[in-house]
Amino acid sequence: MKMQRAKSVPPFGQQQHLLALGSFLVVASILLASGERATANGEFHGIRRAKCQQGRDRTQIYEGVDNVLMKRLQALRSEMRTRTSTQSAELDAYLVPSYDEHQSPYQMESDQRIKFLTGFTGTEGAAVVLLRSAAFWVDDRYVEQADQELNCAWRLFRHGERPSMAEYLLAELTPETLVGADPQLIPRSHWKALETDLSADYIRMVRINRNLVDMVWGSKRPAPKTNQIRVHPVRFAGERWEAKVARLRANLTALRCDGMIVVSLTEIAYLLNLRGSDIPYVPVFKAYLLVTHRELLLYTNTSRETLSLKNHLKAHSCHNENCVQVREYGDVWRDVRTMAQHWHRLLVPSAVVFDTGASEAIHATLPRNVIFERPSPIIFMRAQKNDVEKHGMRRAHVRDGVAMCEVLSRLEDRYVAGDHITEMFLVREIDHARKTQNNSEGIAFPTIVAFGTHSGIPNYVPSNRTNIEVGDGTLLIDSGGQYEDGTTDVSRTLHLGDPSAEQIQAYTSVLSGMIRLSMLTFPENLKPAELDAIARGPVWGSMNDYPHGTGHGIGSYSAVRESPISISYTTKQRFTFKEGYFFSNEPGYYKKGAFGIRLENVLEVVDTGKTHPSGNKFLSFHDATLVPFEPKLIDRTLLSVPEKKWLNEYNARIRQLVGEELKRKHKMDAFYWMMNKTRHVPEYLTEQDVHGAANVCHLNSNVKIMLPIILLVAKLTLAWF
Repeated sequence: MKMQRAKSVPPFGQQQHLLALGSFLVVASILLASGERATANGEFHGIRRAKCQQGRDRTQIYEGVDNVLMKRLQALRSEMRTRTSTQSAELDAYLVPSYDEHQSPYQMESDQRIKFLTGFTGTEGAAVVLLRSAAFWVDDRYVEQADQELNCAWRLFRHGERPSMAEYLLAELTPETLVGADPQLIPRSHWKALETDLSADYIRMVRINRNLVDMVWGSKRPAPKTNQIRVHPVRFAGERWEAKVARLRANLTALRCDGMIVVSLTEIAYLLNLRGSDIPYVPVFKAYLLVTHRELLLYTNTSRETLSLKNHLKAHSCHNENCVQVREYGDVWRDVRTMAQHWHRLLVPSAVVFDTGASEAIHATLPRNVIFERPSPIIFMRAQKNDVEKHGMRRAHVRDGVAMCEVLSRLEDRYVAGDHITEMFLVREIDHARKTQNNSEGIAFPTIVAFGTHSGIPNYVPSNRTNIEVGDGTLLIDSGGQYEDGTTDVSRTLHLGDPSAEQIQAYTSVLSGMIRLSMLTFPENLKPAELDAIARGPVWGSMNDYPHGTGHGIGSYSAVRESPISISYTTKQRFTFKEGYFFSNEPGYYKKGAFGIRLENVLEVVDTGKTHPSGNKFLSFHDATLVPFEPKLIDRTLLSVPEKKWLNEYNARIRQLVGEELKRKHKMDAFYWMMNKTRHVPEYLTEQDVHGAANVCHLNSNVKIMLPIILLVAKLTLAWF
């Protein structure tokens, strides 16, 4: 066992050094009180956790630790010491990422290694296990959830803050130690970055092809799903798979590549017009795909190969470039090694926006001189929806609007009637309403219902442990559906009682930012990150911000989060909007421990037909989402005339499209609820508005002097219009 590196402490004198010691203790106490890391002895202790009282002994078994999870952690450490498990090398640290072999954000049960080892149920996290300590990283959305679900053997850190995983390992390990990981589960970009950082201290990364968590899991590990692969009809896809493959091959020819390996499950599903149900929320199936100019090889579990699938892929006696050969999932490694001997250049996907690219295992299998790293061309083909897909997305959002109106109208009726409604109950109601719609294939991600203080937590997901009753306060709902003709993602914030002035102002600032982005016309060479300030501006005006992006690409009956669009001023991408892209517009406002606001629509990128003086096209946005906002939370005096005009036009579209569908389905209660929520908003100030603003605001003497003039102008304006 490697010993921890000794940490030297400067000697202190008896007099002037006592002052230095006192200052040191004050700083240490401040760090401890802040709940962050105490670094007096060079260690990173992580976020302070209220339920965990850490003692001096780092191997201490903490009170309240779940025995089962603790035994799993100890069993993993035993595997780290076992040479037969680690290929004749004892490990000093082992990495457990929250990815499967395809770096999917959601995994089937048999791939949920983080959940098995730590108890954490979120979709994003990374664990590092050392022989005497364990650390876990999550982004800001999941800190509170991880704090509750992890036992006290784990130190908790935030992504993007010190220490990074490399910094932690450098602090905990001595030179010449070994850090192991399963190379199939770690993207090449992550592996390379970590390897570079650790090499400065002569710490070596080791590929461990036998997953140690799986060895601890043993026979109790659930069997991988092999659900049926379904054909996605051309009436929804809008283009035959043969045409898509031809376009991809043309791209490969332009890049002088012999072929490419497709690792992303959503890219395979899109390219071949196939869908599956191996993974929750995303209609995909486990597979790899090799595309060359002469062959198409699909690697998946062949036991689910049906006659319909064979006919679709022309797999019967396939010996040419326009059919697909179906082979066993694990055969990809043998075939890649063999075929690489005849390739000069193979495109291996690199990391781009939400896609992490190929794994370290794929890079390790291929000769270096063959690999050509580049973003997958399929990402950009998939993002730009064809006419059929665009029409399907619009229709799916109409049905989704119907489902939301049904649920929200019943919610208000039940609340007024005195029914007891909990967050989890409302989750079930929303999910059921979507599943009853035509072409529904379930939900696109776990439904978020956050009431009261929970709404102040970005991406809070209710559970049986946190479930509370909904009452008089802010209620944030973020949900989406999977339909055969489209994917939806919508957020709305409600208030079942009387909102405060602060809540109304926060809601209106978020709505204003959302509308400003929706109204924008811009040249096509504008970068998405450059739009972020438009949506955040009103929230920044209140000296606030939200800890998530303003928008992300969204698929068509695919993943709800899709590259290449990401609107966030902290992550600048070189990719630009194109006509036919769909993405989310979701500004927010969060006051921790009090309330939160988030509003979200899906926007379609539209070509205006006009040209910028530079020759670039002018693009604009069209809102696909059709769900009413909450009138009682809108202060129309804070909205500009163009913003109120946009709101009235948006409400008119809801009345026409969603209202027609509600009447057709005889959902009259939901219809009248919708009509009430989409009432016309006066676009110009009334005398009552001006008086109301004067009463709410603390007017200075100059404004009070001007008030009669303001009232006169308001009266003349009303008389004119």
